[in-house]
Amino acid sequence: MTTPIDKAEIRRLIPHAGTMCLLDSVLGWDDESIVCTTNTHRDEANPLRRDGRLSALHALEYGAQAAAIHGGLRARAAGATAPPCYLAALRDAHLHVARLDDLASPLEVRAQRLFGDAGNTIYQCAISASGISVAEERVTIMLRPQF
Repeated sequence: MTTPIDKAEIRRLIPHAGTMCLLDSVLGWDDESIVCTTNTHRDEANPLRRDGRLSALHALEYGAQAAAIHGGLRARAAGATAPPCYLAALRDAHLHVARLDDLASPLEVRAQRLFGDAGNTIYQCAISASGISVAEERVTIMLRPQF
């Protein structure tokens, strides 16, 4: 694992701008996985909130962003920039809470690369708070077609 990475650095790695950049820091990463943390689920200005609440469904976006950051870090480590990609599939999603905004602890977001390289990759993601599982998912990231 590497040294922590702050939000300013995260914003240089992924296209998510402003408050849509949901993860606050990277605690560590290696070629196969990443561990991130955040408190944005409690932020009243979180752009995913509806009627003052943040559904647990949005934990899946937190996991996808961790995978995107990991892809950006891997590309940078190889002396490149991550190519434009998109979330192609989300499978095996499980939610263990109803809401995120009422969780008092920071979220820990883990993404494990299962298969693939560069832009065509499958990740297993797990989101937890104080060691208690909040959500899991498997995401498929694909290269964006160039026309």
